[in-house]
Amino acid sequence: MAITTAWTGTGDHATPSAYPGESNVELHVSSAREYAPAQTQPPTPPDTCAPATENDASSAEWRICRRLAWQTLPVLVFTYLAAYIDRVNVSFAALQLNGELGFSDAVFGFGAGAFSLGYVVFEVPSNMILQYVGARRWLTRIIVSWGIVIALTALIATPKQFYVMRYLLGIAEAGLVPGIVYYISQAFPSYHRARVLSIFYVALPLAGVIGSPLAGFIMQHLDGVMHVSGWKWMLIVESVPAFLAALFCWLRLDDDVTLSQRNAPAERAQLASALRHHPAAPSFPPDAIYTNGLVWAFCAIYFVVVFAIYGYTLWAPTIIQSLGVSGDFKVGLVAALPNVVAIGVMIAVGRSVDRHRERRIHLAVLMLITALGLTMSALLHQHLYLSVLGLCIANACLLSMPPVFWSMPTAVLSPAAAATGIAWISAIGNLGGFFGPYMVGHLKQSSGGLLLPVVMMSGCLLLGVLLTLLLPKRLVNP
Repeated sequence: MAITTAWTGTGDHATPSAYPGESNVELHVSSAREYAPAQTQPPTPPDTCAPATENDASSAEWRICRRLAWQTLPVLVFTYLAAYIDRVNVSFAALQLNGELGFSDAVFGFGAGAFSLGYVVFEVPSNMILQYVGARRWLTRIIVSWGIVIALTALIATPKQFYVMRYLLGIAEAGLVPGIVYYISQAFPSYHRARVLSIFYVALPLAGVIGSPLAGFIMQHLDGVMHVSGWKWMLIVESVPAFLAALFCWLRLDDDVTLSQRNAPAERAQLASALRHHPAAPSFPPDAIYTNGLVWAFCAIYFVVVFAIYGYTLWAPTIIQSLGVSGDFKVGLVAALPNVVAIGVMIAVGRSVDRHRERRIHLAVLMLITALGLTMSALLHQHLYLSVLGLCIANACLLSMPPVFWSMPTAVLSPAAAATGIAWISAIGNLGGFFGPYMVGHLKQSSGGLLLPVVMMSGCLLLGVLLTLLLPKRLVNP
């Protein structure tokens, strides 16, 4: 449904006028000129002839990108959906696991965040390997590995075992998101990427819509079956989609979409031309990304985004339970509501970013509204409906941030530096995935409530607003 919404529209969206204030005339003219048949040769048949006019070129490019989205995005969305469910289902396991194994809030917070430590260490090596062996093989390997690890997590019995399995899950999954972001950056022109990324990241709220009630249902109704705890059944059952995702990835993805036999030669040529003629990115060697100030600014902003996402997501069931909601299944249903709201918001934000070609302001506004929503939920915790409304506002804007963010570095990084740069930004930023859950757990345990953790997350987001507005507009809004 999300793909249909984002990739079908009126004729306005198939022409340069879909992006007010900017013109793609040079891109489309050069694309048409390069592939127009020479006058000394016989006319090419209409079905293989490249578009001869600017509007025809734009329409053809739009059709190709839409077809490519239908070919690749269902696989990528399902893959990330399965990954994110397996990544955060430990937040529901905590409703039973903490009591059964005697884990404190601080122990659980550290273990939940240990995932990011393993993820961070192997991000860059993983993306470098992906460049050499191809996305199809490497993404399939990643998916199979994490499916095995999440199933084995059901065997843990001590805090140390919990830490190790979460760390191994991070290692297994390392490179998944930066690998997919890099794949999208090599498959779609820059002025389509925010929309494409927003569709891909719909997997985040979908994971909440599907995973939260499913986790609650499994834990409540399978608890004790065959003398196995509900949280263990939940981890085992929710590992199965990973293996389906691996099969889809192997069968449906192409390493290079411009060479894919799924499209006609003329379409592949048109797409290759559009990718070559994207706005020029700053040219610096891949090694220079580690000292480049703009890249470090991206790292800091992504740290804030990930800090807030994991700080909230991995504690959402506990937050909802603290509002007076009882029963694992009911907690799951309430947790799903903010994610339902987020799906529509993410698609709308992605379309708006591509239409207006303004990324900084969109991201800064999302951060500001998220901080307000979280604060509203904490201050009104005695009023269930108002508090849940605050969570809906915060979660919708929170999950809309990653696609808007990633449309900026993918526009700035040159093709030679893209894979390493994306992985480096993701690696440093994902440290927030450790500190977010850990700090929330530590502050919750020391203060005895959730107000202090929420204030801390809101403060980080306001810092993110400032950092985002300091980015150079001419570079991040090409």
